[in-house]
Amino acid sequence: MAFEWNGINKLEERICEDIDESVCQYVYEYYEVEELEELTHEQIDEIEHFRTEELNQYSIMQTGFSTIVNQWNDL
Repeated sequence: MAFEWNGINKLEERICEDIDESVCQYVYEYYEVEELEELTHEQIDEIEHFRTEELNQYSIMQTGFSTIVNQWNDL
């Protein structure tokens, strides 16, 4: 019998949601804002710079920073 892990997609989804929430919370606290709309273009550029230049490209946190930048761009 081959190894299986039923429900791994749900676990991955939950982990990504936890990362997104943690990044969002940290960014809000760091910039002292309460909503995504309060972030400025300059602040988003700083976050994007951190994601692409400072954070390891294989970091599991990449997804959280990408999410916040993409959500802001969609406003």
